[in-house]
Amino acid sequence: MKEKLSAVAKTFSPSPIQQLSHLAQRCNAINLAEGFPDFPAPPLLKSAAVSAINSDFNQYRHVQGICDRLARIVKDTHGLEIDPLTDIAICCGQTEAFAAAIFSIIDPGDEVILFDPSYETYDASISMAGGVPVFVALDPPHWTLDNGKFLKSFTSRTKAVVLNSPHNPTGKVFSKDELEVIATACCTNDCMVITDEVYEHITYDKTKHISLASLQGMQERTIITSSLSKSFSVTGWRIGWAIAPPAIASAIKNIHIRITDSAPAPFQEAALTALESQPQYFESLRQVDRNASLLLLVYSETVISLKRV
Repeated sequence: MKEKLSAVAKTFSPSPIQQLSHLAQRCNAINLAEGFPDFPAPPLLKSAAVSAINSDFNQYRHVQGICDRLARIVKDTHGLEIDPLTDIAICCGQTEAFAAAIFSIIDPGDEVILFDPSYETYDASISMAGGVPVFVALDPPHWTLDNGKFLKSFTSRTKAVVLNSPHNPTGKVFSKDELEVIATACCTNDCMVITDEVYEHITYDKTKHISLASLQGMQERTIITSSLSKSFSVTGWRIGWAIAPPAIASAIKNIHIRITDSAPAPFQEAALTALESQPQYFESLRQVDRNASLLLLVYSETVISLKRV
C-alpha cells in the first residue's frame, strides 16, 4: 500500500529519537535520546491534576485562566503587553503549537531558516507545510552564530526564522548580541520568527534567557511557543501554547481545533497551579537539574555525531 501514501509521508522515516526511547523503555536503560526530566513532577501539581479528574474536568475544554496567567507572566518577565483573549492559543504541547504556527504562516515554496543542529520536529513541520528548510550551522565548541553565514542565508523566498533558545540539543543560550543580529535581519527582510522557549527556566551560571519578542520591533513579528513540559517535569501532559499577534494566534487556534480540538482538560486545570509558581521554584529547579547539564552534553555530542555519520 506504499503507493497510496502522500508525497510528504513518503519522505518520513521513523523518528530516531522515538525509536531509541522505546528501546530504552523495553530494556530499562538510561535514556539519553529524548529530552525529559528524570525526577517527579511537583506534588502540588500532581494533586491539582488528580483533583481536576475527580471533579470531572474530563471533556473538551478551554481554560481561559491559562491565557490570563501567561499574559501576566510574559508582562512581568519580558515586559510584553499581551491580550489574553486574542494573543494566546493553548495547544497539545509545544510540538503542536510549533506545527500550528508553521501551518499558519508557511506556503509551499517559502523558505524557513533553522539553526543546525536542530530538533527534528522543526524541519518536519516545515516540509509538511510545503516549505523549504534552510540550515545555518552554529559553530562549535560554543555553538556561536556566524553572522555572515546567517545573513547570506536570506533570499527573496525567506518567510521565517526558527529560534530555539535555550537550545536543544546543545544547551546554548543565545546572547543579547546574537539576538540583536537576528532581530535586525528579520526586520530588514520582513520575516517572521517562531521561537521555542521550553527551556527558558533551565539556564546556568547566571545566564539569563531573553525572549526575542522583547527586542525592539520584534513582538509584532514573533510567535512564541512554549509549554509546561520541561519546567514542571510533565512532558506527557501535553500542555503548550503559542503567543502571537491576534491574526496569527487566531489562525493557530483554528488549526489546533481542527487537528486535536483541545488540550487535555484536567491537565489544563492543573496548569493553573503550575503557572502560579514562585521564583524560588525555578531556582530550585536549576539546582536539581544541574546534573542534567552533563547528560545534555553527552546527548548533544551523540546526536551531532550520528547526524554527521
